[in-house]
Amino acid sequence: MGYIKDSYKELVEKVSWPSFSSLQSSTIVVMVASLIFALVVAAMDISFDTIMKAVYEFLGK
Repeated sequence: MGYIKDSYKELVEKVSWPSFSSLQSSTIVVMVASLIFALVVAAMDISFDTIMKAVYEFLGK
């Protein structure tokens, strides 16, 4: 039981938690970065798909 009490005490007294506005800002940054990353991956996927279809069509004839 001492471990749980010590862990609780550390979380309450020693950990510095970010403010709510700081959390909101960080969340927005992560969401925007994730969206940009997803768009880049989607663009690469579409590009490679188009290129490979062209290659297979060229080699198939």
